Amino acid sequence: MSKNPGAPPPWFHCCAASLLLVLTGCAQLLPTSSAVLPPVPAGAARIWIYRNDGPYEAQQTPYTRLNGQIAGIVQPNGAFYRNVPPGHYAVTVDSYGVPYPNQFVEFNLGGGQEGFVKVLSMREKVGGEGVSLRTLFFTQLVPPDAARPAIADTPFYGGG
Repeated sequence: MSKNPGAPPPWFHCCAASLLLVLTGCAQLLPTSSAVLPPVPAGAARIWIYRNDGPYEAQQTPYTRLNGQIAGIVQPNGAFYRNVPPGHYAVTVDSYGVPYPNQFVEFNLGGGQEGFVKVLSMREKVGGEGVSLRTLFFTQLVPPDAARPAIADTPFYGGG
């Protein structure tokens, strides 16, 4: 019990802190079209990675890798970019099982160029009588004129 009769009870602080945490978790991210994006740095290239999943698609958030190194976590219906040196890139997403042929995209980027990679998902049945589903992820290179409108309204998860 507080010695100050005007002080709120201790449970009030816990409730206020919990409410603050809940409200910050509900904050909406800006759509990519509203984000202030710097130009591609001189001598660098930019790789955009995005998903345009519908409400019934997998909600997992797997790691996305550029040439085997983690580049970020791909969010359902979200977009992010990474500035990279010009060169050859393989864009993979952590997925179950042994990779299928052509499951993941590879491409070359020159200085000042942008590559747009869409992450796709597919559910696969596994098991016998007690059938369950697991999600497989794929990557696909998308032309800039098709990718830019596709990511315009998706939440922007940052770049760098």
